[in-house]
Amino acid sequence: MASFLDNARGKSAEDSAPHADSDFAEFGNADILTPDAGDALGDTNTAQVAGKPFTKWYNVHERYTLQDFRAEGYILVIVAVIFAFHLFGSRRNRSKAKAWARAHAPVLRSEFSSVGFDGIASSSEPNDDVSRIIKEKSLFQFESYATGRANTAFVDVNLNLTKRFNPILGGVEYVLGTFFDTFPAPQDTLDAVIYPFDGREAKIVPSIPGSETKVAKSTYDGFVFAIVHKEKMQHVREDRYDVSLTSTKDSPKLPNWLAVMTENAEITETFLTPELIEAVQKAGDSLEYLIITDQPMDKPTTLDEIAKPKKRICLRYTLPSNNDYSDLLPLFSYFLRLPDLLVNKAHFRPEVANVLRKTRTRESAELERAKKQEEAEERRLELERVKKAKRDEQLKSMDAKSQKKFLEKEREKEFKKSQKKGNVRA
Repeated sequence: MASFLDNARGKSAEDSAPHADSDFAEFGNADILTPDAGDALGDTNTAQVAGKPFTKWYNVHERYTLQDFRAEGYILVIVAVIFAFHLFGSRRNRSKAKAWARAHAPVLRSEFSSVGFDGIASSSEPNDDVSRIIKEKSLFQFESYATGRANTAFVDVNLNLTKRFNPILGGVEYVLGTFFDTFPAPQDTLDAVIYPFDGREAKIVPSIPGSETKVAKSTYDGFVFAIVHKEKMQHVREDRYDVSLTSTKDSPKLPNWLAVMTENAEITETFLTPELIEAVQKAGDSLEYLIITDQPMDKPTTLDEIAKPKKRICLRYTLPSNNDYSDLLPLFSYFLRLPDLLVNKAHFRPEVANVLRKTRTRESAELERAKKQEEAEERRLELERVKKAKRDEQLKSMDAKSQKKFLEKEREKEFKKSQKKGNVRA
């Protein structure tokens, strides 16, 4: 029946025979050979396996060579290098953070009753256990904390390390820091901030027995005083509002790479102690700044930020590459004891207190003036907006002829105003 229909349609027997798929022409035309026949012909690429042709097309190792996977090999090498940098850099940063904690643990435990974040007393911790002292925030940021000391509410310590785990990002930061002053060069640095009680023991730690009697003893006058590395001085002045209130002085008592930034000469004489001078000399170029301040770091936007003191003591220094902190420990120890010196010495004569008060009054007046100017500008813009809305509403209610006259009068008024301004300038 099929052949009858094919003849009726005009198809021949050859047309009705099935054709091999052109995609498999290689196999359709391949001779089906037995293994013996293949060996006899010397053809190792064609043999019969289970009655089916077996050709070179099936032999992947004969169709491809290692040269064909060169791009993939390069990608694998790059990934392996980045992964190796990640492992090495992250381990190196953790090692540096633990080395800092191990070197500073005795000093912290001797000054504070609780060191770390779990509230365990420092005396109950073994000397070689630093896991509770330092905490990892990220692969390049580590922090520590201590509390439980007279005149000091708590101290925050932050280690900011270079991004050794990311060679691409680290390289970009290094290039930017080398060629542009606005981008600081990547360094391993410590930022420590002490928050004194300043008479607020009852508010911060209300459970301390007899805290009411300590309120008056832990207070001291607010001021700004800093010892800054000269290479970092401009960046510090631009980055911190509190330091911008000071004047820069060179002191013969300090090394030539350091400068004093102070509000008054008497403050410098009081706090530039021989112990501090010896500590900063021993620290060398590692010290970036030591700041005693009562003003915010960012420029204040309200009067309360100036009126209410934010007393802090800030220390920053670069970490040594060899993890030897013997030269920096005296400075860090002096830094932790500074609140005691402030409570005892930072009570100035009325003349000095008046100078400090005038500086803060001037800043408050400038802020108040800027605020009034901003409010006046807002009122002016609001009046212009109301006036424009009224004008647009008036134009909509006019016909075309009245609108034309109205716009012509506006242009005449503007022209007369411009002429008057020109005559006044002349």
